[in-house]
Amino acid sequence: MWDYCGHSLDTARFRGATYADVRVMHLRQRDLTTKNGRVGTLSQSESLGLGIRVVANGAWGFASTDQLTQHGVAACAVQAVAIAKASALAKKDNVQLAPEGVYVDSWQSPCRKDPFEIPVDTQVNLLLAADVALRKTKGVTLS
Repeated sequence: MWDYCGHSLDTARFRGATYADVRVMHLRQRDLTTKNGRVGTLSQSESLGLGIRVVANGAWGFASTDQLTQHGVAACAVQAVAIAKASALAKKDNVQLAPEGVYVDSWQSPCRKDPFEIPVDTQVNLLLAADVALRKTKGVTLS
């Protein structure tokens, strides 16, 4: 993935960006709900993509892709630069960035237990048990 990030930044600079940064996002999501003793929502998704933002001709340009290939990330960078150049046609002033160094970093949520390793039926059963407990409470009409 680092190679793709570097390639997208190189492409942006080659196309005229005076500033560029790239972010890779890997998102996993599971959505479970119950309502009045029944399963309401049960879905799971995963996405992986790269976003790049650039300054070219004094204006911002943004683009993203899920095409994680040399060609895909280069095309994303080209699109971001093209958007910046188009935005520059309507700008009042050039973007002024604070004088700041380059940072390379990585962050991962500090999970002690991967929630995706817990079987869905175990999670649903826990929600249904909480739902039963809620409905035993006087005055609760919707759980």
